[in-house]
Amino acid sequence: MAENTMDNDADPSATGNGNNNDPASEIAALRERLMRALAETENTRRQGERRAQDAQQYAITNFARELLQVVDNLRRALGAVEGDAGKADGLIAGVAATDRVLTQILNRFGVKEVNALNQPFDPGKHEAVMETDQTEQPPGSVVQVLENGYTLHDRLLRPARVVVAKSPQKSWQPAEQ
Repeated sequence: MAENTMDNDADPSATGNGNNNDPASEIAALRERLMRALAETENTRRQGERRAQDAQQYAITNFARELLQVVDNLRRALGAVEGDAGKADGLIAGVAATDRVLTQILNRFGVKEVNALNQPFDPGKHEAVMETDQTEQPPGSVVQVLENGYTLHDRLLRPARVVVAKSPQKSWQPAEQ
């Protein structure tokens, strides 16, 4: 059945079924069909290799995304007890060590934190949650990071949730004369 498909795709004059029965032109047409088939096969092989490489490289995407919740909670715990350092030194040290180890493991598997603070707002890496006009930062820059963003190799795993500096509002009052 595959032969019929290939024969139907071919030009009838190229296969010798037309008026021209020249063996040289038939050989040239068959050679061209062969070269096209080989090129298509090579393209399919390369595409399969790329898909296999992507599948291997990004197989942990869902796992890493879920693990980021653990990182967030550890950092919240550290932030909550920073003022009460005298009471919970051991707890702080343990949570900080866990955060360090977890960050090292994530980095080893290609999960990197997106540096957002004081950077220009990039909708491809950041998710603006709020705007503020009470800042010394230039308009359109990130002034606070509410939740860190992460990438897995070169793909965005989760955007950073940020507060962005607002452009100064222009007064709509008419100019006095």
